[in-house]
Amino acid sequence: MTLKLDAVSFERLDGLRRMHFPPERNFLSAHVTLFHALPGSELAKIRSHLEQISASTPILNLAFPRVRMLGRGVAIEVVSPGLQALHDRLAACFNAWLTPQDRQGVRPHVTIQNKVSVQEARELHDALAPEWKMPPGQAAGLLLWEYKGGPWLGIEEFSFAGV
Repeated sequence: MTLKLDAVSFERLDGLRRMHFPPERNFLSAHVTLFHALPGSELAKIRSHLEQISASTPILNLAFPRVRMLGRGVAIEVVSPGLQALHDRLAACFNAWLTPQDRQGVRPHVTIQNKVSVQEARELHDALAPEWKMPPGQAAGLLLWEYKGGPWLGIEEFSFAGV
């Protein structure tokens, strides 16, 4: 499950991802992951929770303040006052299904480079970080995906209140 980014933010971040992510490993567009794995066998319950929560969640304002090292990659941090509360509500609904990775909480970011050498990641970080600026953006909903062993298949979009 990911956030749905506004078009301007998505285009900027996806452009960076297309430019810097190894093409042979880049199976998806820029995204902010909220949960990595939810069971397909519980899809009806997951959809019900997402419909309820998204209908009562206002559009989230997003900031993209920093470039972050990921070890063998680089990401753009995402900061939003309401995002942690949203994640907590969702995690409470999905608690029985969360993997250890998803139980660790969320550190929102958009990965623009991954699975490269530490040196290559450091070079990109050092090139982007000093002058990094990106206008604020918004998240207008949630996107639910199905993993297909490489590419992801979009299943459904859940718009926030007022969209």
